Amino acid sequence: MTDQVRLDVDGGVLTITLDRPKANAVDVATSHALHAAFDRLRTDDSLRVAVLTGAGDRFFSAGWDLKAAAEGEAIDADHGPGGFAGLTEFFDLDKPVIAAVNGLALGGGFELALAADLVVAAEHAEFALTEVTLGMVPDSGGVLRLPRRLPQAVATELLLTGRRMDAAEAHRWGLVNRVVPATGLGDAAAELAHRIVAAAPLAVAAVKEITRSTAALDVADGYRLLRSGRLPRYQEMLASADAEEGPRAFAEKRTPNWSGR
Repeated sequence: MTDQVRLDVDGGVLTITLDRPKANAVDVATSHALHAAFDRLRTDDSLRVAVLTGAGDRFFSAGWDLKAAAEGEAIDADHGPGGFAGLTEFFDLDKPVIAAVNGLALGGGFELALAADLVVAAEHAEFALTEVTLGMVPDSGGVLRLPRRLPQAVATELLLTGRRMDAAEAHRWGLVNRVVPATGLGDAAAELAHRIVAAAPLAVAAVKEITRSTAALDVADGYRLLRSGRLPRYQEMLASADAEEGPRAFAEKRTPNWSGR
């Protein structure tokens, strides 16, 4: 990685820290570096979940690097195979990402948090899609994901005004899983990550595959897809040794020994 995207590994958890003073803004090169980190999560069997955070305590990320834009980086620049910030269009990542939002998540920074599976926020964190105030739209997922995560009126207000939503409000609407004191953010994200690590890896991957594949379907059509044999992670889980190990360990009153097979 680079000094601007730092990686740490602890017991199956990959911590990715965006460190670009002063605002942890993202340019094209940083998007590629972030995608390389998320792709390592995807390909490394020893890694089970990622925690994504920003350096410092003021900014999670201010989004697109407007200084890079002023210097000629195009609004539609190619940010790589994962889209902006390496994650917003990484649609087939079957391992969870937890955003540990340590401060302001603005514009593309908010879109990056929306692309994560779970969000833990410091009490002072704030979220906003500010693009309309800059003559743009949040087309790195904000305009698509936010209306699916919030009541329509609330999402529309945020999209049309760029107003900030604090962590307490985000939690009230179910956008954030946990709100904790800033000093406990790392521990809270790590605790959640290690609970995922304790689950069966193929089952976790299957949950991500099923929820992603059925998101636009009604329940009946979701069942039809589930039973069709066309979800490979789900089929792999059904035929796995881990699907036998889980009930056996429960009956024997012991911790399961997951093989990932």
